[in-house]
Amino acid sequence: MPFALALTVILGLLALFQLALVFGAPLGHFAWGGQHRVLPARLRVGSAVSILIYALIDIIAWDRVGAIDVFPEPFSEIAMWVVFAYFVIGIPMNAVSRSKPERYTMAPVSLVLTVLSLLIAMGMGELAMAA
Repeated sequence: MPFALALTVILGLLALFQLALVFGAPLGHFAWGGQHRVLPARLRVGSAVSILIYALIDIIAWDRVGAIDVFPEPFSEIAMWVVFAYFVIGIPMNAVSRSKPERYTMAPVSLVLTVLSLLIAMGMGELAMAA
């Protein structure tokens, strides 16, 4: 469960960051290609959707490690591999950003999320089942 907890903490911090962007915080150089200091409306909607995606990822991760039982077993296993692939794609996308703040902040965050999601997808950190 420590991997799911670490994933939850990081996604929670990212959700707070995205929420700040939704409300107009001048942090746009860290997100969405870094082209805007304050995000335009369409990217604010994207940030709001990101928060929902983070919540879904968190539920999938906790389900996968056995801490909650929301989805059928095969779904959470497969979904966690999809989450892993999602984060894998995020590494190069953040690494090639024109924005140095985004490149130097979000690429490493994506890497950490990728490793954590891989460990969870592989079944590491599952709760021990009573015999």
